[in-house]
Amino acid sequence: MEKTFGIRREDKNRWERRVPIIPGHVKELKSEYGIDTVVQPSGLRIYPDADYQAAGADVKEDLGGVQTVFAVKEIPVDLLAQGRTYIFFSHTIKGQPYNMKLLKRLMALKCNLIDYERIVNEKNQRLIFFGVHAGYSGMIETLYAYGQKMKLRGVDTPFANIKQAYAYGTLEAAKDHMAEIGREISEQGLPKSLCPLVVGVTGYGNVSQGAQEILDILPVRSLSPEQLSAAIGSDMTDNHALYKVVFKERDMVKPISGQFDLQDYYDHPDKYESVMGEYLPQLNILVNCIYWTQKYPRVVTRKYLKEYRDKGQPLGLAVIGDISCDIEGGIEITKTATMPDNPCFTYLPDSDAFADEIIDPGITVMAVDNLPCEFPKESSMFFSDVLKEYVNAIVSADFGAEFADVDLPYPIKKALILHNGRLTEDYAYLKKYL
Repeated sequence: MEKTFGIRREDKNRWERRVPIIPGHVKELKSEYGIDTVVQPSGLRIYPDADYQAAGADVKEDLGGVQTVFAVKEIPVDLLAQGRTYIFFSHTIKGQPYNMKLLKRLMALKCNLIDYERIVNEKNQRLIFFGVHAGYSGMIETLYAYGQKMKLRGVDTPFANIKQAYAYGTLEAAKDHMAEIGREISEQGLPKSLCPLVVGVTGYGNVSQGAQEILDILPVRSLSPEQLSAAIGSDMTDNHALYKVVFKERDMVKPISGQFDLQDYYDHPDKYESVMGEYLPQLNILVNCIYWTQKYPRVVTRKYLKEYRDKGQPLGLAVIGDISCDIEGGIEITKTATMPDNPCFTYLPDSDAFADEIIDPGITVMAVDNLPCEFPKESSMFFSDVLKEYVNAIVSADFGAEFADVDLPYPIKKALILHNGRLTEDYAYLKKYL
């Protein structure tokens, strides 16, 4: 059996330089399984065409003879082909309206669709992701925004020297510079007018872990939400450190009646309400890293900000890094996704209006939705290192068989949204969005 797969070039925007399979793994797949690779040429991709050619790939425009195609982001509807197997982030599993046309076209063409976001193990834990790199970039971008905002307020901080993530070139260079910033804070301290400087992080998954890894390079004191409430004031006088608070589900919501139960919250989120309003006045920076859909309570709402404003009390929250970036979602004031060349906008609670940049008043929101692109080489290597283990099974599978008989590893079969153009059982709920 001849085994071949294609890698299409990414063209969603000029920042998308990632690849699903790196050249080194193309060579490895050929050596171990005899799998050939066809790669569309690209002048943008972080790995140049020559690297793929050196790895034995055939670099050419036409993927016409290839039945299995890997990409990172969505493939334009008019470039889809009949009966192919596609593997990419489809952004359809929440019924996203902007991609229902894509899903319908894949169905009409009787394609197979495997979505990276749904490649999970038996415990429903994601196996292939860019999340940790979103966390890396997102925390750097958030601290950059905070430094620039304080600069506009006339407050000199070490954060003003932080660059945007992509400007460092490599993750290692970014971490080295963050270590320098950390030493400066440890030795010289932060302006006492800003202290205690409290950074809240929602969630504890891959995105949160990446964000915390960057934050923890700085001198950080960790507090639980309960400790924050108890310690605010006299017990938090250290201006040579930041205070970090990580919020889990039980910290962010409470049951309308009864006791908190995590599984019950997942199953019946309508029985719970947000309690983040208890903590927001104590935070200076909030980094949002949670998975959110419409059924869950929000972390920050316009209503809360209006009510707090109407009380005449100043809100110390200056910057929100919305790494999750659900438009008008968990962070309701996330009005749009942004790009690295203009990563922030500012919400003005007094007028319920927005400014399309970082300004002195209001709450500045960092909402870049393709954060892993800022470290394209490292994120591609991390992603490809896991994905390569499933390539042989995918290109060897007989998708013409009945769904029950398609021989795929559990994580890949779990991620098969469409089989020959039909929604599989786990994704039948998407019919209501079509």
